[in-house]
Amino acid sequence: MRFELGVSLAAICAVAFVLPVWSHHSHGNYVDTFTDLEGVVKEVHLVVPHSWVYLEVKDAKGEPETWALEATGRTGLERIGVTRDYLKPGDTAKVRCHRLRDGSNGCLLGFLKAKDGTVKDWDGNNAPAPSDF
Repeated sequence: MRFELGVSLAAICAVAFVLPVWSHHSHGNYVDTFTDLEGVVKEVHLVVPHSWVYLEVKDAKGEPETWALEATGRTGLERIGVTRDYLKPGDTAKVRCHRLRDGSNGCLLGFLKAKDGTVKDWDGNNAPAPSDF
């Protein structure tokens, strides 16, 4: 009886820890297709578990709007050469990202082309840069 109770308790604990992590890493909030944006970097937050870049982009009327771009964590970005000096406020950048499904100004960042012309995969997949970017 004690053994069965222990196994049951262990199974419950495993589910309690796995489900929140699994849902946290869902990309269900984002569309499958890519959107390209270009603008001026306003803020860069290289943090764990997810880094953020805030980009000021001109809308169709030429008015500025801020986009929140979610990326992989700081340690993953450091592995591909992204440091605090790689991207700074005031820099221009081009991005290819997956837009939020609700249509608000947010994206899951895929690729970012920095002012020095380098293109890096900010999603943490180490995918090669697209040839048309």
